[in-house]
Amino acid sequence: MEILKFGIPKGSLESATIDLFRKAGWKITTSARSYFPTIDDPTLRCMLVRAQEMARYVESGTLDAGITGKDWIMENEADVEVVADLVYAKASFQPTRWVLAVPHDSPVRRLEDLQGKRIATELVRYTRRHFAERGIPVDIEFSWGATEAKAAEGLVDAIVEVTESGSTIRAHGLKIICELFTSNPQLIANRVAWQQVAKREKIEQIALLLKGALTAEAKVGIKMNVPKERLDTIVAMLPSLTAPTVSPLYKTDWFAVESVISEEVVRELIPQLIKNGAVGIIEYPLNKIV
Repeated sequence: MEILKFGIPKGSLESATIDLFRKAGWKITTSARSYFPTIDDPTLRCMLVRAQEMARYVESGTLDAGITGKDWIMENEADVEVVADLVYAKASFQPTRWVLAVPHDSPVRRLEDLQGKRIATELVRYTRRHFAERGIPVDIEFSWGATEAKAAEGLVDAIVEVTESGSTIRAHGLKIICELFTSNPQLIANRVAWQQVAKREKIEQIALLLKGALTAEAKVGIKMNVPKERLDTIVAMLPSLTAPTVSPLYKTDWFAVESVISEEVVRELIPQLIKNGAVGIIEYPLNKIV
């Protein structure tokens, strides 16, 4: 039996990844004492790895596949197969932005103004390449954490840091000069493993079901009973992936109508459906849409 060695990102993406696998059909159980979570699939062996290191381990073949951010693939210049982008509709896996920020009272207005200045970041290699490609000499130093505070206290002239809304950066008295790139979680594979039939099929299975779980995120199923004379009106009100499913109720002039819709519109839609004759409305969560 072929075993696929799979990397689960340890840290901020860990719980979201495990939850996504649960929705996709796999149960992963972690322990504070082990870096090897258990999973209810004998063909998978999981390992917890920091997202920053994942691409290196996948590239080397220590892992066959794993999930990490696009930013860390770029930072490590890793030669891996990007199998799928994984972005939640909700907050768990939202894309993030890597930005360059300086103290609010800094005279720096553009990249060129940082010539000869000191920049702190965890993304050292990428930042060094970014400035070198533009011919701007700067001093890049690795930041072990609390990066915003270093600029706020004058230890460095600027930082390159990851953010979603920019609120933490602003809270430290900094301003964003420019956005360098947007990152999102990705499912990656070792190129040798990707060429092996059994491992490729397993990675493709994981990608298919994870993407199905992501598609279902922030969507719900809704079903209801509708009288014949109101059917066209109700169907016209329902947004759906293709068209609602409509089936007659046994020995009546009523129909059962079922559809998949965005969760955010349900609270507005249900009262309107009732006003237009729908009854017995049921809303239910979805795990996957494939």
